[in-house]
Amino acid sequence: MSMAVDGLISGLDTTSLINSLMTLEAGPQNQLKAKVTSTNTLMTALQGLNTSIASLATLAGKATATDALDLYSATSNSAGVSVTAGASATAGSIDVVVDRLAKAQVSVSDAVTAWPGSNFSITNTTSGKATVISAGSSNLDDVVTAVNASDSGVKAVKVAAGTDSSGNALYRLQFTASSTGAASAFSFSFDPSDPTTDPAMTKITAAQDAQVTLWAGTTAAQAITSATNTFSDLLPGVSVTALAVSDVPVTVSVSRNDAAVSTIASELVSALNGVFALISTKSAVVNSTDSSGKAVLSAGVFSGDSTVRDVKQQLLSAASQPIDGHSPSEIGISITKSGTMEFDSSKFATAMAADPEYVKGVLATIASRVEAAAENASDKYDGMITSRITGQESLVKSLGTQIESWDVRLASRRSTLERTYSAMEVQLSNMNAQSAWLTAQVEGLSSSNGK
Repeated sequence: MSMAVDGLISGLDTTSLINSLMTLEAGPQNQLKAKVTSTNTLMTALQGLNTSIASLATLAGKATATDALDLYSATSNSAGVSVTAGASATAGSIDVVVDRLAKAQVSVSDAVTAWPGSNFSITNTTSGKATVISAGSSNLDDVVTAVNASDSGVKAVKVAAGTDSSGNALYRLQFTASSTGAASAFSFSFDPSDPTTDPAMTKITAAQDAQVTLWAGTTAAQAITSATNTFSDLLPGVSVTALAVSDVPVTVSVSRNDAAVSTIASELVSALNGVFALISTKSAVVNSTDSSGKAVLSAGVFSGDSTVRDVKQQLLSAASQPIDGHSPSEIGISITKSGTMEFDSSKFATAMAADPEYVKGVLATIASRVEAAAENASDKYDGMITSRITGQESLVKSLGTQIESWDVRLASRRSTLERTYSAMEVQLSNMNAQSAWLTAQVEGLSSSNGK
């Protein structure tokens, strides 16, 4: 608690004196607080760098996966057939004729005002599985709800169909198989005890499989069917989807996708340069001015940091060191004078055209080395930068404890100063009282002698 002792006797501004003394006393604590601020700034920068390097490790890891660089693209010379190449695709081509597309069965009832009975069955004509539909009432909406809630593989919808002679609204129920293909065909079974009430059903669309013919017009012609319009096994790793019936063969071609491999290499180099740019930005020395306008130089948080410097060097080495005596620059991946990486897409494309397996091997090796270096730096348990961050966190905690100790010490010091100045005022008060008494005594003696 502060004691009000300002100049009661001495006239001194003791509060200002004590505050000035406390400012000097708090010098070491202020240095500790400044250290906490700078440490937190470094820790935040390290966390950002760690995140970037972890992302680099993930990206590099994708390029090292099995068949990650065995990329192919598929094309079709007709809009009636679309193709997609997967990871297991291989180069090749084949001609196909689309004979028919897959269809789902669609059946429609006669126009009725209500369903004749609430129970009937829908049977899959291929498997023979019958599903009993219990609508609860003859209301058409109830019938639709019951069908759609069943596992019959059929969906229903009510469609307006005008009115009867009495003006009552008529509706047809349209039933559609949930899946295309001949195996999804269905039929209806109504209550045999009252066959006269069975609604007539008209098959609008018959269920059918899609069909394509390979090598059409030759003795090797081969028909292939599918319950859907997609054929996944015509060529290894290639998905062929029929979109329209064709009278002439459609050529499906699969070729090596060098552009996709180039993109992987380019993205890896870009990710590396992103990390290097972050380190460079946080290491730069910046010219600025202080509050008085004087020019000062301020170094980035990574300036002189040996851990960050080592991490950068490891990543550079992983990306640029020779492989079996050959420099990565031979395939367009090179190190620049400024300490970053450079990707030459034209040189990479030329190398791929000449020897794709060699180029993919070099790229996979570089990616593997970069992945290892990045994981060594960013591993969440014992990575170099992770350990550095953990150390900074411990330092901040220790500094916080020291700052708290200084709070107690400074509070005690302020109390001591306040007591000291208060005691001084008391002593001055006593001395003034004694001085006044002596003065009075002297004046008394002088008066006595004068008489």
